[in-house]
Amino acid sequence: MTISGYLSEHWGLIIILIGIAITIHSDVHLERRIICKIAFTNALIFLYSVTCYVETYLGNQTEYSILRPILCAVNYSLIVFILVSAIMIMYPTQKRYLLFPAFLNAVLCFISVPTGIVFTISKDNHFGRGTLGYLSYFIAALYMLYLIYSLFRSTRAEKEDYNLMIFLSITSVLCLVMPLFVENSSHWFNITIATDVLLYYVFLLQQFTKRDPLTKLLNRQSYYSDIEKYMNEISAVVAMDMDGLKEVNDTHGHVAGDTALKTLADCFHKAAKHEQRVYRIGGDEYVIICMSTPEKEVNELITRMRENVAKTEYSCSIGYAMKTDNCSIDELYQKADKMLYAEKEQYYIKSGKRR
Repeated sequence: MTISGYLSEHWGLIIILIGIAITIHSDVHLERRIICKIAFTNALIFLYSVTCYVETYLGNQTEYSILRPILCAVNYSLIVFILVSAIMIMYPTQKRYLLFPAFLNAVLCFISVPTGIVFTISKDNHFGRGTLGYLSYFIAALYMLYLIYSLFRSTRAEKEDYNLMIFLSITSVLCLVMPLFVENSSHWFNITIATDVLLYYVFLLQQFTKRDPLTKLLNRQSYYSDIEKYMNEISAVVAMDMDGLKEVNDTHGHVAGDTALKTLADCFHKAAKHEQRVYRIGGDEYVIICMSTPEKEVNELITRMRENVAKTEYSCSIGYAMKTDNCSIDELYQKADKMLYAEKEQYYIKSGKRR
């Protein structure tokens, strides 16, 4: 048992952990709490790799050591806490009661050192499972199911984001299950979770390039990219513009204006279905591209948006255009924008307000 032996066994893991640490140290995009959670998960993964290495070494000895059952308790506890920490990275607003099963698992694992309720280490240094021998795996599986459920119910995820979500889910399940069937594979958990954390960190950074920071909708850059990418699938464009944003800013300040923009963004996003992508392309300008959507469903989308906005103190103007054979996406947007401004003119005429 040497440092060089540990490094040779976990070299890939150490490189990834150091890389993550260096990257998040200079990060200017993510919230401080997210960075702290990533750093904490890094530390747990590193600690788990060290305790696994030492416990494996002790397990290969002929003589029994009291340190081995203690390290087993630590390892089984860390597996679950690492998964919880990963969930907290992806969903930082989770309630603290999410930690309760992890603490319960840790308590039972350490009680097992003298009682053998979860695992036993015989006097001839052989490992055995107790009555609750699969407790840690069961609790970890529950966390995995919760994570997968949370990933796929995310309201801001676009269809291309699910590819990474599926990959993270599959690899996490595999690294959890494999130690049950393959000997000396516990270190797979370390490298897999570390890699998944790194990939999710890259995913978070990618979101900053494609989403509007205020409303979390797709941004103008994403709009231009998507109208080229989905050119043949787009069937309609819907344009939306808030009424009276300047008045809100002048009367109540820009914070109130930002609140209005976020509120409308939520109204539009809640109304949109899977093949209807919502963008904020300017100050109070929004657009939805509809793919393979007939006109009847486009009108239903607009109705849902109007109903959502009607529940707020704000209003907006909406226009749309259906794609024809000889119509470019830019021409489609111009037609929708023209309808929008005709509606906006009526708003200012009826309200008596100045534009």
